[in-house]
Amino acid sequence: MSSQTPPRHVIDPAGGCPHALNARLRAQGSVAEVVLPGGVPGAVVLGHEALKEFLAHPDVAKDARHFPALHDGSIPADWPLRVFANAQGMHTADDADHRRLRSLVGNAFTARQVERLRPRVAELTDALLDDLAGAAAASADGVADLRTHVALPLPMSVICELLGVDPEHRGRLHDLSHTVIIATDTTPAEVMAAVRELVELIAAIAAARRAAPGEDLTSALIAARDEDGDRLSEAELIGTMRLMLVAGHETTLNLITNAVRALCTHRDQLALVMDGKASWSDVVDETLRWDGPVSWFPFRYPTRDLTLDGTVIPQGTPVLAGYTAAGRDEAFHGPDADRFDLTRPTAARSLSFGHGAHYCVGAPLARLEATIALERLFTRFPGLDLAAAEGELPYQRSFIGNSVEVLPVRLG
Repeated sequence: MSSQTPPRHVIDPAGGCPHALNARLRAQGSVAEVVLPGGVPGAVVLGHEALKEFLAHPDVAKDARHFPALHDGSIPADWPLRVFANAQGMHTADDADHRRLRSLVGNAFTARQVERLRPRVAELTDALLDDLAGAAAASADGVADLRTHVALPLPMSVICELLGVDPEHRGRLHDLSHTVIIATDTTPAEVMAAVRELVELIAAIAAARRAAPGEDLTSALIAARDEDGDRLSEAELIGTMRLMLVAGHETTLNLITNAVRALCTHRDQLALVMDGKASWSDVVDETLRWDGPVSWFPFRYPTRDLTLDGTVIPQGTPVLAGYTAAGRDEAFHGPDADRFDLTRPTAARSLSFGHGAHYCVGAPLARLEATIALERLFTRFPGLDLAAAEGELPYQRSFIGNSVEVLPVRLG
């Protein structure tokens, strides 16, 4: 990068609340040099306009063959973040390969197809709210963890039903995906072991669907591959399923959690929705901007030296997309970007679902799940509130995921 940039920020693998760090780095420029865990030099794009340009830039790739240090011996084989670079699927593919892989799952996530899931999502939500109420009633202090009882099982159940994953696998899938993708303070040995077990479990799920196909997305992916052998390799099948399982629940889990936190600590904004002056879609949009579910996401690689907002990012640099940073960029969202405001006209223009060819294919499903969950939660429990001070809630130990580890609530 240019010699004018400040010293590299060393990323803390334990992460934590990103907003103060984002503000400090963003004040120095839209792009920051960083040192990734393991001592690997990289960069993060923090400004809204710079990130929007970067995400759709024709000279930025997702395929790790454009990351020379990963292959020339510079980076050890047990580097924990290799899991992001080495994954095979549409999220690490470019151009024709990306279009081919995305087309296989895209039809399942169109707005029309997702809308068909509304009754099932509502049914699941109501059952989980019953569970939340039961847990609160059974506890001595009337407190229950909303994350455990609602925010996690709702998107996990939906994506697993879509993929044809039996219920007995769901808890382990979440634990493994969290270790591999979210918990960035884990050791290389823990990550490698979790990756192996996750791949083996997904392969077993695929094998079960191959032996007994059903009306599920996994069976459809297998059929597409078997009918035309070069369409989807075994590694691509496993990678695509892993992407959908992980992204299909971890991000929505954080989105619902963060939205409930925001509404409980901004009762005036909750009142706007309850009075019909703002919508639950507004809540989702503003949460995505103000406290998005993903903070700094790996990786993209410039295929040539790339100048972004006056800063040169050298070819082959592993770059993080700073979604939470862009969400509070005052240059785009205005001087009150730190304020949670459901009437904000630019809220819907956040980049939390990405931008360009790799825009999140599951965005319509995440929005549906979150809006239904929030509406039914606060309609049933309008007095719901946090059972701990906001500042006392433990943050995820991650610089990738952005949320708290538990969300204790009283139902009011």
